[in-house]
Amino acid sequence: MFAYYFQLGLRSLRRNPLLTALMVMAIGFGVAASMITYSVFRATSNNPIPQKSDQLYAVQIANWKPEDLDHGEPPSAINYTDAIAFMQAHKAKRQTALYPIAPSVIPADASRLPIEENSYAWYGDAFAMFDVPFLYGGPWTQAQDDARAAVVVIGKKLNDKLFNGANSVGRTINIDGHDYRITGVIDEWDPQPLFFDPVNTGGFGDPIGLFIPFTRAVDLQMPSAGNNNCNDTPGPGWDNWLHSECIWIEYWAELPTTADAQAYKRWLTGYAAEQQRAGRFKWAPNVRLRNVTEWLDFNKVVPPESKISLLVSLGFLLICLVNTIGLLLAKFMRRAPEIGVRRALGASRREIYTQFLMEAGTVGLTGGALGLLLTGLGVLGVGWVFDEQIARLATLDVKLVVLTLVVAVLATLLAAFYPTWRAAQVQPAWQLKSN
Repeated sequence: MFAYYFQLGLRSLRRNPLLTALMVMAIGFGVAASMITYSVFRATSNNPIPQKSDQLYAVQIANWKPEDLDHGEPPSAINYTDAIAFMQAHKAKRQTALYPIAPSVIPADASRLPIEENSYAWYGDAFAMFDVPFLYGGPWTQAQDDARAAVVVIGKKLNDKLFNGANSVGRTINIDGHDYRITGVIDEWDPQPLFFDPVNTGGFGDPIGLFIPFTRAVDLQMPSAGNNNCNDTPGPGWDNWLHSECIWIEYWAELPTTADAQAYKRWLTGYAAEQQRAGRFKWAPNVRLRNVTEWLDFNKVVPPESKISLLVSLGFLLICLVNTIGLLLAKFMRRAPEIGVRRALGASRREIYTQFLMEAGTVGLTGGALGLLLTGLGVLGVGWVFDEQIARLATLDVKLVVLTLVVAVLATLLAAFYPTWRAAQVQPAWQLKSN
């Protein structure tokens, strides 16, 4: 019977082409608007590392006086003194200090221009902490961190540029005039949002193509390519800045259990209390631990315009559904004589419900096909509204295709309940008498 009712639905589409076109357009445009904005919202609010997001914690400590803080919250970054103290204490399963750098890779071919890569300085623990996949080789060791070794891990894209995709582990590249030995090549890895450094990136940026040891970068006096905030002007020179209260380093700790996180926070509070007793801090300990999702929320990574756009588009979809209700009601009630004859011949109200809901589902499926086409076009044009780094994340994948069709059909079926109920209430006697 469902196949029969589906055929009736297709015939009904052809019977009133203008009315049908209006309904299909209303559903198509409403669904497309909501799916385009949802694709952006989905990308920006995505959990970038779901398997470990509750085990990785951003560490904050207030090394500035309370009046310099924003609503009493510790700064989002820490200074070099605290970063080194945390690393040496080794109170977490894994930990890393990190900051963005801007080196240039100098190709062996002198005719080629230097290559600038999105780069970070961090500790070797970070690769395992953040589940970074390797195509060749692996991360450098803790001993190499301690020795400030000239080692590097590069991304697949840079490896393709320099070595045509071959296994380059053990080979040497020139970075800012210094030779570095490659220990590993990262496979495709582009977590979005960029959870470990939303402070400097806003949460979105190009894939990272180069990593060197934090200790090596500091030894070579590589400045931060990100934020550098100071509440007091440090003295001249690298060492004065390094040991000032200027904040420029992100710090992450891997704490597998809630008990580990609680113990780490107690230790962190104790560390701040020690700094207070030593006279460095003249205020009570003020520390925070936030996991990945809490950190992204704290830094307001999801653009407010994506939330607003999603709400507006859902409102537009609701308006389209209200219009569809009116059009379906007009369409169904024009067939009152047909319904009366069917009821007189023995059709039950349940069968009327089934038939007309199937017809509405056919309209929804057709509107979904139109909405899918419009969604594809809209995703291509997202860059006109949102930042380029965000727009590139909005994609029309299989999940979005299925969701578009499902939303179109379900929305139309919901809109059809009242018109179908009215159609099922048609009295056969009145229709037969009037005709």
